[in-house]
Amino acid sequence: MGGTDSGPTCQPEQIDNDYILQQRYETEAIAAAMPYNVNKGSEYDAEKAQCPMAGARIDQPAQLATGSTLSEKNNNGKTGESALPGKALYGQLSSVQQNDSEQVMTTNQGVPIADNQNSLTAGYGGPALLKDFILREKITHFDHERIPERIVHARGSGAHGYFECTRALADITCATVFSEVGKRTPVFTRFSTVAGERGSKDTARDVRGFAVKFYSDQGNWDLVGNNIPVFFIQDAMKFPDLVHAVKPEPHHAMPQAASAHDTFWDFVSLMPESTHMLLWQMSDRAIPRSYRMMQGFGVHTFRFVNRGGESVFVKFHWTPKAGVHSLLWDEAVKISGADPDFHRRDLWETIESGEYPEWELGLQVFTQEQADNFSFDVLDPTKIVPEELVPVVPVGKLVLNRNPDNFFAETEQVAFCAAHIIPGIDFTNDPLLAGRIHSYVDTQISRLGGPNFHEIPVNRPLNPAHNNQRDGMHRQTIHRGRVSYEPNSLGGGCPFQAGQGGFISFPEQIEGPEHRIKPEKFAEHFLQARLFFDSQSSVEQQHIIDAFVFELSKVTVPAVRRRTISLLRNVSDKLAGPIAQGLGMPLPDIMPSAMPNPPQPEVAQSEKLSLCAFKGEEGIKTRKIAILVSQQSHVGQVIEISEKLMQQGAVVRLVAPHIGLQNNPGEISLDADASLENSPGFLFDAMVIADGTDELTQLASNVMVDDFIREQYRHKKAILALGAAKFVLQKNAIGLAEKKTPGVLISDTFDAATLNSFVSAVAKDRHFDRADNPADQTA
Repeated sequence: MGGTDSGPTCQPEQIDNDYILQQRYETEAIAAAMPYNVNKGSEYDAEKAQCPMAGARIDQPAQLATGSTLSEKNNNGKTGESALPGKALYGQLSSVQQNDSEQVMTTNQGVPIADNQNSLTAGYGGPALLKDFILREKITHFDHERIPERIVHARGSGAHGYFECTRALADITCATVFSEVGKRTPVFTRFSTVAGERGSKDTARDVRGFAVKFYSDQGNWDLVGNNIPVFFIQDAMKFPDLVHAVKPEPHHAMPQAASAHDTFWDFVSLMPESTHMLLWQMSDRAIPRSYRMMQGFGVHTFRFVNRGGESVFVKFHWTPKAGVHSLLWDEAVKISGADPDFHRRDLWETIESGEYPEWELGLQVFTQEQADNFSFDVLDPTKIVPEELVPVVPVGKLVLNRNPDNFFAETEQVAFCAAHIIPGIDFTNDPLLAGRIHSYVDTQISRLGGPNFHEIPVNRPLNPAHNNQRDGMHRQTIHRGRVSYEPNSLGGGCPFQAGQGGFISFPEQIEGPEHRIKPEKFAEHFLQARLFFDSQSSVEQQHIIDAFVFELSKVTVPAVRRRTISLLRNVSDKLAGPIAQGLGMPLPDIMPSAMPNPPQPEVAQSEKLSLCAFKGEEGIKTRKIAILVSQQSHVGQVIEISEKLMQQGAVVRLVAPHIGLQNNPGEISLDADASLENSPGFLFDAMVIADGTDELTQLASNVMVDDFIREQYRHKKAILALGAAKFVLQKNAIGLAEKKTPGVLISDTFDAATLNSFVSAVAKDRHFDRADNPADQTA
């Protein structure tokens, strides 16, 4: 038990076939072998100043303890094998991976450092000397460790893995990623928020980036998408305006990682094409439970091109095996205070535990003729293609099975560019996509220090790059020969163009004059926003309304509120009316539409737009369950509950008034790895209160237990109380034990029936059929 944020007090046992416990055992062993700094006294000894002692070290430390991640054993073809102590292997990322085990410390020039504790001074207490090149190098490098953050998507987390093709697509694309069933392509995937800065919280209401870099045998392909299939704007010309509007307001730099402020709503209320995206952003999709539990979309319509030069349109959909689940707003706000790294920690810990996240890749494939007959324009990035018109066909799976060795070197320096495509995939005339092709390259040049960002290890393609591009800041490649141009004879004509084996753009026929104008169908802004709202469950609709009320309550200019509600009346008065009521204002007149006579939509409701359609297929796997314990808890039952839940893949934490030993009566004491203070109830997916003695008075009288139960109850999560735990519910939760309440299970014993009922309750995710307050729950 234990995680990256808290752990038990006792030394873990050595268990050879359990890598997590083995790593903790070995880490504890090497830490315990160095109980204090044995060299500290020598820093003040004049006789030893000229003969400094060698640094304290552990001989041949265990590799599990000194590695970055347990998942380093998983080689996806890009990551490579782990570096041996003192050595680096050639090829893949492992060619630059460094292992410092059993090595002396040196400067960046390889000069061994005799003393890493003291600056060079003139005499005792004298001034530091300018000739101390070791100090200068260390301080100077430290002063330059930070690089500019991404303008958007600054806050993110990533992992390595692979994509496996499950349906060959050679008939519609020559992209070898899809050439044969079973073919695996190494990937690096990065998830992110959009508006917040690098140090902002994970659980902000925001779009989430979902970017996948395929290290294919045709070069790198970056599918740079989001967890929402549409966007705010139709043309890249408005992207800087959108980002300026949603970022902290420039006069006082507030708020951080939030759209609930004047400038954002002022902008979007004047951009009616944003309406569809606003409905998604105010929905539960914008506060995902986990990166592992959200969909991903390519957003734009792309082209597939086969070897015969024939083309079809394609849209990309990632669907998580764990289902699509979200947080509640109250929950998200509280998590951001208790654990701003909530999503980052979840992704890391899940991969470390061997429960590798998985998504299915599905495609919507359709022809130009089909697109022409739709009531909407498929090149409009504010529109979806409803699945009722074009079904999503599964073609592969994405598995993330290796954490990065170094966050900065990999997750921070990875450079995704919408312009990175491979033969068989091509762009369309989506005007937002056209701007992204240029913008992403520009921002990487600025952020990563020049045009050679492709040579950073995590960005290098697996197949060699050969061209005549030369020099620039931070150039790594050393080209042999004197030729850097084409055509040439002095280099034997090399490198030479690939001809039919290379990338060939689809020869689309273009007609008409140059002008600055949008296609006619782009003028319809509200039908798909209405489709989305009408496709939600009643609970989801209420969450959307509540989100609009909260966001607009933060707007300080009443005219902006009125304008926004006026805009939303074009979607539905079932949406706009309750929002106006929640803001204490009359319903304004409806905003005029840019298309007064819109076409009849093909689809009025779409099942797959609701989270209810994506329950997942993993039961309680990776679900985080708290068992509340104290000195009065029955140890045997706690152990049994833990084992049974972990056998089904749950992550179990023992939460007590304090971490460490609980001094339970008998031979064994429970060693709690979390406390009520450092792990409050809203961080868990479900909770159990085990049976115990003396009516569990230590828990029943603890006000933090009361908070824990109330948070679990309010957030519609499963609660199991065993035996004497019913007294805890009676005292702390307004008579919860006396009522039959959905998702709340009370049992005298922990038998198979109780376990199965609780597992089913946890797997349901939320119990929206119960009252928000226990006092309001009918018996």
